[in-house]
Amino acid sequence: MINIEGLTKSYGGNVVFDDVSFRINSGERVGLVGRNGHGKTTLFRMIIGEESPDSGVISCPKNYRIGHVSQSLQFHCPTVLEECMLGLPADSEGRHWEAEKILAGLGFLPEDMERAPAEFSGGFQVRLNLARVLVSRPDMLLLDEPTNYLDITSIRWIRRFLSNWPAELFVITHDRSFMDWVVTHIAGIHRKKVRKIAGNTEKYYTWIAREEEVYEKTRQNEERRRKEIEQFISRFRAKARLANLVQSRIKTLNKLTRKQKLEKAKELDFSFNSLLFTGKYMTGAQNLSFSYEPSQADRPLVSGFSITIGPRERVCIVGRNGAGKTTLLRLLAGDLQPRTGRIEDHPNCVKGLFEQTNIHTLRDERTVEEEILAANPDMGRQAARSICGAMLFEGDQALKKISVLSGGEKCRVMLGRLLARPANFLLLDEPTNHFDMESCDALLAAIDNFDGAVVMVTHNEMFLHALAERLVVFQGGKIDVFDGPYQRFLEDVGWQEDENGVGVKKSASEDPEGGFGEISKKEVRRRRSQVITEKARTLKPLEEKIKKTEDAIVAWEKQMEELNRKMQEASGSGNGRKIAELSRAIHECRENIDKEFARLEELSETADSMRAGFEARLKAIESARQF
Repeated sequence: MINIEGLTKSYGGNVVFDDVSFRINSGERVGLVGRNGHGKTTLFRMIIGEESPDSGVISCPKNYRIGHVSQSLQFHCPTVLEECMLGLPADSEGRHWEAEKILAGLGFLPEDMERAPAEFSGGFQVRLNLARVLVSRPDMLLLDEPTNYLDITSIRWIRRFLSNWPAELFVITHDRSFMDWVVTHIAGIHRKKVRKIAGNTEKYYTWIAREEEVYEKTRQNEERRRKEIEQFISRFRAKARLANLVQSRIKTLNKLTRKQKLEKAKELDFSFNSLLFTGKYMTGAQNLSFSYEPSQADRPLVSGFSITIGPRERVCIVGRNGAGKTTLLRLLAGDLQPRTGRIEDHPNCVKGLFEQTNIHTLRDERTVEEEILAANPDMGRQAARSICGAMLFEGDQALKKISVLSGGEKCRVMLGRLLARPANFLLLDEPTNHFDMESCDALLAAIDNFDGAVVMVTHNEMFLHALAERLVVFQGGKIDVFDGPYQRFLEDVGWQEDENGVGVKKSASEDPEGGFGEISKKEVRRRRSQVITEKARTLKPLEEKIKKTEDAIVAWEKQMEELNRKMQEASGSGNGRKIAELSRAIHECRENIDKEFARLEELSETADSMRAGFEARLKAIESARQF
């Protein structure tokens, strides 16, 4: 476990953490959320000792081992397998199968085990560092965006692996579905504090919203009460017979603390600039083949691929890294020319491409505003500034040089350049990388509302479930077009790695009904249906109670407003008896509001706990099929 007490950290005049205290207890798997730049990575660096807090203490038990993925890509062994085995604990020396199991789960093929680490791309070298940490079995595992360099099958494997992690886990990820699957608790960095709750991201953000709503209502009520007291004092200060009442009000006023109005958090708020399109198809590809070198023509990355894309279709390209997904996207964008076959675009098709590797095309000497203007020279400066603001570069932030921006900020500039050019066909290559959860939510909404067609490469299963109408699937050395949503693909086809049990044994699959072993797709659907029906039947009466409680709060608050209005009238007329009656009524009304809020919180927590239980059962059913 780790205990954090009174942590404070600032850079110059920018306070990142202000008197933060929380604890990660034994066996907890905690997801850390917060906006980019709010200190998530800083907190991790302080835990592992790479940075020091200004004040406060981070403590853990003696001999407590914390594992994290090193950013240094330096290797000491001649093969991938030997390098991974360096991480094995002393009591596991020689148990090469443990390293092989984890390497396989992270996408290394059997023939890769004897290759040198230097032969692999930077992404696979990061995976090797990750494997070395996982095999070391630390007391606490710190993971900062572990899915960034993984493909969808490796993400699904590590999701299952971490769900069974026996010790403590502290993870940062922008992938909400991944986090919700893995963690038992959420710790959120919010307004320079860290708040930790049991549950998933939905429960955390709902709790934060409810807490801030209560704070704002309380602040408004206190401001209203303050004004009423000030008006009473001002009106009756000169009346001798009311001197005692006035003095009493002055004392009350002095005791009141003024709550500051909460500053609204800045969020990405944008929509793509879509051009009108009236044709029946957007683009069509016939029998495409492509390889980067003529010598590879006999084993091309893309071979015999055909597809027709309609004017408002949502097509997602999925598969392992290195299979050719980005290559296919660039072919459809016209950025690469096929070796055989052809692409026919409608004459009115206007494409917009977002490719993650294109960040290097940004010019360091330009400002954010200049980069946006360069994307569309016909755009006025005011329109460019509006896009800068939508991408969270407000005011003078738009004048920052590209050279000083972080990776996430550069991604926002690339997205802003895409917004500057009207289009009716978007081609997006892993657009969620380097974005925080709130930015991913905004991007998901913008894509959903776009009036044109979208083809997107993504490993984010939340996006796949929410957007995909058709899939282009790279699997088993070929490319298939699946006509249907992602959930139907999982049910009807599935990932070969899931079916083959990469890194796990099928015989150890847990049966959520009490046994062990595989269950059929039909049985999965039957059990899911049972759980969903039970969930609806169980939660319905509780949700009705929550609705009645919310209605009661609204009614009491309306009554409070009426009583305050009458109190103002009674104060104006100097009716002492009426003032006393109304004071008692206001006090009683306020007590009732507080009681109803307490009841609402209790009911909501019960409902959230029950929902979490049903979600766990549904996950268990899905895991039984996947394993």
